Amino acid sequence: MARRFLKMHGLGNDFVVIDARTEPLTLTPDQARRLADRREGVGCDQIILLEPPTDPKADAFMRFLNADGSESGACGNGSRCVGALLADELDRPDVAMQTTAGLLRAIRHADGQVTVDMGPARLGWQDIPLAEEMDTLHVPLRHGPLSDPCCVSMGNPHAVFFVPDAEAVDLPTLGPALERHPLFPQRANIEVVTVLSPARIRMRVWERGSGVTRACGTGACASLVAASRRGFTGRSATVVVDGGELLVDWADDGHVMLTGPVATAFSGEIAP
Repeated sequence: MARRFLKMHGLGNDFVVIDARTEPLTLTPDQARRLADRREGVGCDQIILLEPPTDPKADAFMRFLNADGSESGACGNGSRCVGALLADELDRPDVAMQTTAGLLRAIRHADGQVTVDMGPARLGWQDIPLAEEMDTLHVPLRHGPLSDPCCVSMGNPHAVFFVPDAEAVDLPTLGPALERHPLFPQRANIEVVTVLSPARIRMRVWERGSGVTRACGTGACASLVAASRRGFTGRSATVVVDGGELLVDWADDGHVMLTGPVATAFSGEIAP
């Protein structure tokens, strides 16, 4: 049987969303890669499968598959897209979504923006995880012009490099090697960040399993946390990505709130 899907995006960070709550669906890594292919499939940065939750507090379970077929534990912009879908479906502004990284809560605002509570930023070396014990505020890693990252876990691993000009960094060349550096046993998302002001930073990202993307919600969260830890910003800032702007707030309880727009591009059916 053909399966319905929605194509959604948050600032150009795009997703194929499939509802598998009543009709289960399992995608092999090869099937996921074919579906994500931008020439022979639908095309996306990630696939999101909606499944029945096992947590009674959750309205749905979200499973994230990267464009290379690997599974991810978290996705900020994807969570905001699903949050908007569930808010429409349930006719209420606040919803809860279960992931392998924990329970996320989302709020759809009157202006259409969606905020998702991405949970606490994790800062220990075991949490990232890193291959050996070290201070995650200054990680002794250098590759080409990039060095001294700050590492953060937002349910997935991030290495944030601060640079004078994020636009000048050759991410397609540097990203693959850094993603798979031996220091990161689960691979890593790679961000390059330029601090524009204490309340505004510019971020570009190489996403683990997907490559360069126009936006990355967990990357924006990790970048703000890293910038705040280094003393470059406060605990709230606008993060400028290729696709637009996201607002990130690192609350006093450690939780990171991600706010931005979502959109549905089109719907369709996947051929059997």
